[in-house]
Amino acid sequence: LNKGLGIVGRAVATRSTLPITQNILLSAEESRLKLSATNLEMATTCWIGAKVEQEGTITIPARLLIDFVNSLPNDLIEITLPANSHTLELKSGRFQAHINGIAAEDFPPIPQVSDGLITNIEVDALREGIAQVVFVAATEESRPVLTGINIEFDGSDLNLAAADGFRLAVHKMTLGSPVSEKSTVIIPARTLNELNRLLADQEEPVEITINQQKSQVLFRLKDAELVSQLIQGSFPNYSQVIPQSYTTRAVVDINEFLRVSKMSSIFARDASGIV
Repeated sequence: LNKGLGIVGRAVATRSTLPITQNILLSAEESRLKLSATNLEMATTCWIGAKVEQEGTITIPARLLIDFVNSLPNDLIEITLPANSHTLELKSGRFQAHINGIAAEDFPPIPQVSDGLITNIEVDALREGIAQVVFVAATEESRPVLTGINIEFDGSDLNLAAADGFRLAVHKMTLGSPVSEKSTVIIPARTLNELNRLLADQEEPVEITINQQKSQVLFRLKDAELVSQLIQGSFPNYSQVIPQSYTTRAVVDINEFLRVSKMSSIFARDASGIV
């Protein structure tokens, strides 16, 4: 349960005009407990094994639930929602808590993304690709398209690009299954940062689905799903700024180059970090 709450907790809204988005949706169904959270831009759902005696659903304040469960010893936890009640009861050993929640009917529906572009990619390749470009994405909202990663699906190729007006990073990789039509979307950098965190324990290929309207993307993992709104707009034509020829070319050892760069940056702290 603690691990599951850690997965969905990052999607909980921190500031919102809709208070229920600061809650986590708990749904007991069949032999699993489903946890869902959304900030209306990104939503995460995960499933954990559970012995379900009766199905039910409720939303509970995320911070309160996460902090309480995190403080419990590593033991079984019993979760009970009395009939016609919005108060969740949690018991584990000699510890127990009663937490007031809000009816699940008031929780924003998690978007369902099923039709459109569907493909998959190996976890290691995707994690490397994200790490190679996501740090370049802009953090200021003045140009929204630059706060995202430009993703181009072309046959068996997947091309990632990010820029902030000063830097540009491009990474190319191979899809597990080719797409029939070329397609380009812009995924928020914070979504890919969160995806990279979820992939740490993933071994199976990740399924990627882009809806037909190119407004949402779904990443399906073994026991979790991440769905996000896409950024609308046109990403700059970055291929035009990449030099096609050069007069000087240097090949350096990566570790040595990083070492001397870090050493030089010590003396650049008072000069805007310029080396």
